[in-house]
Amino acid sequence: MSGITTSGEKKLKLFSGRAHPELAKEVAEALGTELVPTKALDFANGEIYVRFLDSARGADCFVMQSHTAPINQWIMEQLIMIDALKRASAKSITAILPFYGYARQDKKHLGREPISARLIADLLRQAGADRLMAVDLHTAQIQGFFDGPVDHLFALPLLADYIGDKVSNDKLTVVSPDAGRVKVADQWCDRLDAPLAIIHKRRDMTQANTILSAEVVGDVKGRVCVLVDDMIDTAGTICAAADALFENGAADVIVAATHGVLSGPAADRLKNSRVSEFVFTNTLPTPAELQLDKVTTLSIAPSIAAAIREVFEEGSVTSLFEGVH
Repeated sequence: MSGITTSGEKKLKLFSGRAHPELAKEVAEALGTELVPTKALDFANGEIYVRFLDSARGADCFVMQSHTAPINQWIMEQLIMIDALKRASAKSITAILPFYGYARQDKKHLGREPISARLIADLLRQAGADRLMAVDLHTAQIQGFFDGPVDHLFALPLLADYIGDKVSNDKLTVVSPDAGRVKVADQWCDRLDAPLAIIHKRRDMTQANTILSAEVVGDVKGRVCVLVDDMIDTAGTICAAADALFENGAADVIVAATHGVLSGPAADRLKNSRVSEFVFTNTLPTPAELQLDKVTTLSIAPSIAAAIREVFEEGSVTSLFEGVH
């Protein structure tokens, strides 16, 4: 017989950038392993240097980096980490993006605009990523931007079960903040056995995070409304949507979103809002000024760890999210 046969076993190695190490440590603990020791530093001119202190040769490598602020620095760090693993002879490289940066730029609204979400996918692929794993992409079409397998994880079960334990479904109405979220809101309705309402809003396409008007479609009077979205950035649109619900007679409003981006004036808006509770997952770190009584953060780490295990053991990630698409 020609060739050489080895008795080597598969190796899983988990790596984390510096953007959100707390989440990566939770994922490692859920997997029963430790993060690979990594030396990472910034040179005086801003260039990033990364070196892993363990061998990655022949290993299935998972590289976690959530694209939080300063977003461009952390995207670049993840690309450098992936390149280092490719050159270290990793068997496979999975880029884990709990929050996918530039996801809102997934299509052209006006002439001469970029499709930056596609650019991020191309950069990850070119750096050496074989596979992507992300939580609640802004739009499902982003999966098609990456030339390789994409595991799309969902926070809906985690968030919906939390809300369902707090509020009786006979008092609850699920509210989509715009027409684009109706499908997701409908899945919430199925899980919580609650009716649906929609906020029809007109955006100013020349200004980011700006809406011109909001109109409630559906009966919310006397109801506990849960506003569901994938991300909250400056919180202007979601707080305006909550105000519209209160103006239409809502008894209470709870906001549930996967990604708490929470930029700029978000802290003041959340503090001053009539919303009783904002519920996020920890795909992004929560700023210190937003660790408020009305802000609840749920851990997405068990879901990410379960997905990593399924990929490593060549199982089914889809089976983890049956009924959620």
